[in-house]
Amino acid sequence: MKRLIFICVAIATLALPVTMRAAALVDDETAALVRGFTNDLKHGQKRTNDVTAPVVTHAAPLFHTNEALRDSTVALHTTNLLSKDTVAQKQQDRSAELRALQERLEIARRQRLQRSFAEAVPTLISLVLANAPDEMKRTALLELAIIAQEENDLAKAQQIFAHFLAKWPNDPSAPEVLLRQGLVFRQMGLNSRALIKFYAVMTSSLVLKADQLEYYQRLVLQAQTEIAETYFQQGKFAESVEYLSRLLKQNAPSLNKPQIHFKVVRSLSALGRFEDVASQAYEFLDRYQDAVEQPEVRFHLATALKRLGRNTDSLQQVLVLLQDQKSHASSQPEAWAHWQQRTGNEIANQLYKEGDYLAALQVYSGLAQLNTNAAWQLPVWYQIGLTFERLEQPVKALGEYSRIVQRESEVATNSANLRTIIDMARWRAQFIGWQTNTQTIPREFKTAQPITPFATLAKP
Repeated sequence: MKRLIFICVAIATLALPVTMRAAALVDDETAALVRGFTNDLKHGQKRTNDVTAPVVTHAAPLFHTNEALRDSTVALHTTNLLSKDTVAQKQQDRSAELRALQERLEIARRQRLQRSFAEAVPTLISLVLANAPDEMKRTALLELAIIAQEENDLAKAQQIFAHFLAKWPNDPSAPEVLLRQGLVFRQMGLNSRALIKFYAVMTSSLVLKADQLEYYQRLVLQAQTEIAETYFQQGKFAESVEYLSRLLKQNAPSLNKPQIHFKVVRSLSALGRFEDVASQAYEFLDRYQDAVEQPEVRFHLATALKRLGRNTDSLQQVLVLLQDQKSHASSQPEAWAHWQQRTGNEIANQLYKEGDYLAALQVYSGLAQLNTNAAWQLPVWYQIGLTFERLEQPVKALGEYSRIVQRESEVATNSANLRTIIDMARWRAQFIGWQTNTQTIPREFKTAQPITPFATLAKP
């Protein structure tokens, strides 16, 4: 409607005499210019007003203008507007500048990935200070934060992340920046602040657009796992059990449930909730038969069963763990060896102290086969020898002590502990030989006396 009114006014104006139109639409100076321009046309001359009109190549008009205007060779000259060529040149120059800035950013990123931080940092700083788009500045700033984090300059990384969020609080990357802040705070030992940031990840993700829903869902899920992990690392096991158990109830395929379930078992064990340890450990071993955490979970299970007085079940778990050496230990040999040795050693020593020598002997025999190294095998053989003495089988005990002494050449002179074991084995072998050859000592006297003061060294 406005356009129609404008056209009508224009038509009405054209119907007026030239001098009347000039008086109605322009000031006196403009009218004089119009009159002067008319007189110049009558004499076949161009009005220049002492200024040479620039020659401009006309491009296709933006709108369907009148043919007379479109085909005119006269330029619409003004000092307030840039010519089309100038605008085009500026756009080309800006495009070239942006390409150069983008190339510098990519070079800096490659340098960061190659850990050439000394070369990357100056470039990134110059990009932040340059006449670059906000998006490029944001990227350069985050690159600087990541470099600070990788160089373990955690305070600097935290400062840059905080500046980013203050300047661009609604940036789509804000939830991930909050998550990274939380991780840095936890690394700095500021666990309370870390938890605040992890919770902020979840609240900030609610107000963002849903075009990257999967990305934000993963960030929220990781924030939830980091809350549980923070409590776990702090040793707040009651809280870690609560939050880890919540995670186990979720159906998110990206959750590492064996790892989460494993931490539930460890937390329960630290709390001394042995009934729950046994229940969760059995469930873990049944669900995740190939998990790398299996040996430690079985250790916690065996320990819990022992504390519950279920010695037979505990012994069974230890023997299963020792027998799994060949079938499972090939994937994580060091981890399996550690937990086999620790589990067997602790349970066997407890059984020995409680007087369950047959059960202890079973475990010690399995332990001796785990490693043929003298540093491991000689203490276990010595413990087997002590156990045979308790079982009143001196011949078998003598056999254990004798083979310890036979490997004396393998022990370095500076191995004080092994030297002590060899000396004790030699002494006990001599003592058993003397006992065997002495028929005059009453049996009652031999069994009533302590075997040896070295019995207090029963632990391997």
